[in-house]
Amino acid sequence: MPLLLVDLDNTLVDRDAAFRAASVEFLTTHGLPTVDVDWIMRVDASGYRPRAVVAQALRERYASLDAGSVQAFIDRGAADFVTLPEATRFALRHAVTAGWTPVVVTNGSVTQQEAKLRISGLASEVAGWVISEGVGVKKPSRAIFDAAAASVGARLEDGGWVIGDAPQADIAGAVGVGLPSVWLHLGRTWPSELPFQPTHVADHLPAALDHILTVTRS
Repeated sequence: MPLLLVDLDNTLVDRDAAFRAASVEFLTTHGLPTVDVDWIMRVDASGYRPRAVVAQALRERYASLDAGSVQAFIDRGAADFVTLPEATRFALRHAVTAGWTPVVVTNGSVTQQEAKLRISGLASEVAGWVISEGVGVKKPSRAIFDAAAASVGARLEDGGWVIGDAPQADIAGAVGVGLPSVWLHLGRTWPSELPFQPTHVADHLPAALDHILTVTRS
């Protein structure tokens, strides 16, 4: 069965929306101005800024808070607020029925990412997952994609597609392992300075899966 190697954050789930909700809760709980949520989102940079850097920025801005409260927020991140859109759930099930094997390939901490998979319900919709902290290597390294394939008893040579929103992690990873890819643009244009391009560009995960199923049937 061909593989669907799918990113988690801002691909399968709207990680930014969930982190915004978590940030509002953090600010409200500690009596801090909720208008600061935009500042937190900028510091967070869609999860690409190192957690230690984000934690330090929060401690400096909210010096009255104890370090434990800040760290608890950083450790939990967006996990409590992630949801799986019904359209995405349906698209995944349709792909499985069509013979595809979806595997989540995500950078991040095991605790946070597995919490997202469990709370959103994704854990029961995919065949497996690989998290960078758990295997000691991050996208775009070939090793993490090899581990993802092996987690379901497959090999990259068996064929598949990579889907994700990050050009230099997901799409570069696809190029590195020789698989076609779909980039979720999320309102952005492709970085012209990159020496590679995705096979296809889509608005969201269901559209990406629809494209893959269509072109592989023809």
